[in-house]
Amino acid sequence: MPGSPKDVEEKIHRMLNAWETLAPDKTFGGMGLPHFRALTQISLDARDRIDQLEDQLKHAQAERDRADEAFNEKAQLIVNGVLADPTEGPDSALYEAFGYKRKSERRTGLTRKRT
Repeated sequence: MPGSPKDVEEKIHRMLNAWETLAPDKTFGGMGLPHFRALTQISLDARDRIDQLEDQLKHAQAERDRADEAFNEKAQLIVNGVLADPTEGPDSALYEAFGYKRKSERRTGLTRKRT
């Protein structure tokens, strides 16, 4: 069973380094060093691609967070405008459609304790 991707990457580098250093002209398992290097390069290229995609994902998430922050600021201004509008206000259908509870549907908060 293969190890974690990090373990496999370390093994690739360890094997390449050892083969290049100690026996660069030898053939093992019917494969020479150039063929083995080409085989491992596919795995290393895939890892590089994953790193690039993770960086792009982090960048896109940061962009989204900035856009959401700008949206929230403007959305609050609009909600405040609806509340202040004499024809709409806190009891309007538009206010409710924005996801808020209409004033007439709120509970008073009054509780009476029993003795």
